[in-house]
Amino acid sequence: MINQRSSFKRWALTRLLSPIFAVPAIATALSVVSATPAPAQDAPKTLVAVFAHPDDEGPAAPMLARYAREGVRVHLIIATDGAQGAAHTSIPPGPELARVRGEEARCAADALGIRPPILLGFPDAHLGTYRDEPARLFRLAARVHEELQRLRPDAVITWGPDGATGHPDHRLVSDVVTQLVRAGAPGVPERLFYVSIPVEGMRAMNPAREEPRFLVPLSKYFSMRVAFTDADAEAARHALSCHKTQYSEEIVQRIFALQKQLLNGTLALVPLFAADAGSDLLPGR
Repeated sequence: MINQRSSFKRWALTRLLSPIFAVPAIATALSVVSATPAPAQDAPKTLVAVFAHPDDEGPAAPMLARYAREGVRVHLIIATDGAQGAAHTSIPPGPELARVRGEEARCAADALGIRPPILLGFPDAHLGTYRDEPARLFRLAARVHEELQRLRPDAVITWGPDGATGHPDHRLVSDVVTQLVRAGAPGVPERLFYVSIPVEGMRAMNPAREEPRFLVPLSKYFSMRVAFTDADAEAARHALSCHKTQYSEEIVQRIFALQKQLLNGTLALVPLFAADAGSDLLPGR
């Protein structure tokens, strides 16, 4: 039996190394290699921004344009319908304004080069109205989670706990996204970054109103600093101009000039976890 096994091994080895068998063997090996899917790290990364209203993407717009330009899949989720934002338009609050603001959001996304916005359609300025519909925040959390689970982002950005301007809808959207991250919800990454607005920027948008300084996080927390180009800033300006119901062209120019002066080509964000500090939301690309 031992001799038979040895003879078989010698025969198999000889046949494998012979020219007749070597070519098919190599061809088979190459076909297996070519059929192997590309490593996951070669696939495009995905960045998702989650905000409360159409036009909320403005403070992050240069950064969104940069990542889209670099081939990242950039998505924008907007929680409310924007139906109450009638400060700079003759369109009264209601369904028609919501429709127009949805079109403005699509215009802005196109200007930034990102994917069309995902409009969840929750009632503007009523996310925290508990008596109106107690389950609304639970439904909002479920819808945001559903979209994040579908998109599988590598990083998420949203408003900070202050809501930048203090707007209740901003704060609640931030709470919902943070809750999903901290709960380890399936499909939701740990890389979460908060966007803010400098006090000077808030004054430029509404010169008549003085925002309280306590809403602005201390500078030491802005440990993520993302560079963007002049072209990215220009894309952001075009995107802001899309929101005609919210900003006059004069305000757009004022914000753009101030943004150029204050940011100087770098957008600062606050990471939820200090370990995620750096200069790229999506490292390892």
